[in-house]
Formats: sequence, structure tokens, C-alpha cells
Amino acid sequence: MTVLQKVTIPADYWNAICTNDTAFDHEFFYGVQSTGIFCRPSCRSRMPKKENVCIFKNAYAALGAGYRPCKRCKPDGLNLPAAEWVEQIAEWLDRHFTEPATLQRLAEISHGSPYHLQRLFKRFKNVSPSEYVQKLRLEKAEELLKSDTLSVAEAGRQAGFGNTAYFITLFRKTRGMTPGQFRTAQKPAEGAERHGNRQN
Repeated sequence: MTVLQKVTIPADYWNAICTNDTAFDHEFFYGVQSTGIFCRPSCRSRMPKKENVCIFKNAYAALGAGYRPCKRCKPDGLNLPAAEWVEQIAEWLDRHFTEPATLQRLAEISHGSPYHLQRLFKRFKNVSPSEYVQKLRLEKAEELLKSDTLSVAEAGRQAGFGNTAYFITLFRKTRGMTPGQFRTAQKPAEGAERHGNRQN
């Protein structure tokens, strides 16, 4: 996505975005730099921050700058293929899995409906968005638990688990051991590796 030079947004354009004014739908489109999505002024998705908004005179200018058409308002009749849309949501989760990732938030970010998002994500990824996030968080937790510098609770928190009890329960259910047991199990392997390195 091309980062455009900041330009002043005309007051009537910004007002149209704020009020979802359909009268401006054929006047311009707006892109949101934080999501990489562009919309019609009438789109009823979450209100963007003004500093993240850039204006395009047509949809093809927005596409040329690397923005994707909104799934909700389908600017200029353009639509993003479902598989590509799901992949973009997954890529966002890969970068932000430690943040709150409710279905509603994902729908707002990706400009789609929660039901549609859940159904398509499961079709293409074979897991729900929440299961996908849990997998990423558990993998991160394993990485953090290999170090003795963090407590189990802190490792869970940094991996995105706000509730320590839930983190321990989920870890035991999916890994067959508690986080503490996992950490202990890593130590003999690490010690053997260091011993082997010394012999070499």
C-alpha cells in the first residue's frame, strides 16, 4: 500500500464521511491507511481517525495506491474475492494476535459482517477466527516459556491471554501439560544441547 502525502480533506468531504452522506457517493472515495481499505462516504463502518484518511476521486486510483475495496459498501461495484479477504484478515491477526480480537472487532476492521466473516474464515482456514488466534497465542506462549525470566502469568499475558487461569487450562488441554511443566520439560533438552556443543 502506498503511503500518500498528507493533504487537507475538504470540510464537506469529512462531514460526508462522518454522516454517511449518500449524496457524495459519486464524488469521491476515502481510504483508511491503518486498515488499507477504501470506502464510499456512505459506508457505515467504524469511524476512522481523520489523520488516517486519504481521498480518491475514483476507485481505480484507490486500487492503484494499494487499497482494497470494502466488503461492506463495495465501492464502485468492486468486490474482493472471499479467499483473499480471509487471507488479509489472517495476516492482520498474525501481526496483532496479542490484542483483543473479538469477532465484532474483526468485522469492523475488515468491513464485513461478523456472521459472514466467521463462516468464510472457517471455510478457508478450517478453524474459526478465535481458534486461529488461540493457536498463535499458544505458540507465542511456548516461545516465552522457554525463558526463566518471565513468570507463567506474565508469559501468558504477553502472548495475549488476559486471564491466567484460562491460559493454564487451555495450555494443558492442547499441550497435555501445564505451562510450568512445559517449561521444566525444556530444561533437560537445553542442557543436553549445551553439553553437545561443548563436546564439539
